[in-house]
Amino acid sequence: MKIALASDHAGFSEKEKLKPLLTELGIDYSDLGTVSEESVDYPDYAKKVAEEVAAGNVDQGLLVCGSGTGMAITANKVPGVRAAVAWSEEIARLARQHNDANVLALGARTTPEGDIPKIVRAWFETAFEGGRHQSRVNKINALELQARGKAQ
Repeated sequence: MKIALASDHAGFSEKEKLKPLLTELGIDYSDLGTVSEESVDYPDYAKKVAEEVAAGNVDQGLLVCGSGTGMAITANKVPGVRAAVAWSEEIARLARQHNDANVLALGARTTPEGDIPKIVRAWFETAFEGGRHQSRVNKINALELQARGKAQ
């Protein structure tokens, strides 16, 4: 598995701490920034990851900012992306199992530091269940196509 990884300044430290875990899990990653705790605009980094996921260049994305919310909102603007904010292992598993989420957004300021690796592990160890959930994901995809048609 290959993923795109990014953070803003608030998530930089946590992003760096996750790299050894990703390696341990056998996940190849591309770090798309940021490179320090100097203030940056989170939409720039969420967009980079989302575009890599949507283009099929990577299997999934991982974003870390202050709350996870801003990056998830931004990533979800890119067609083909289903970004979820997870604050617990259970939410991470459900987002994968039921929603086939392909981008995980984490809040470095809102999630206890010790929980973040557990959430990431749960995310990457969980697969989409399909079945009854597939028709719901199909409806999400249809809404996206409908919205794109109106925008053109």
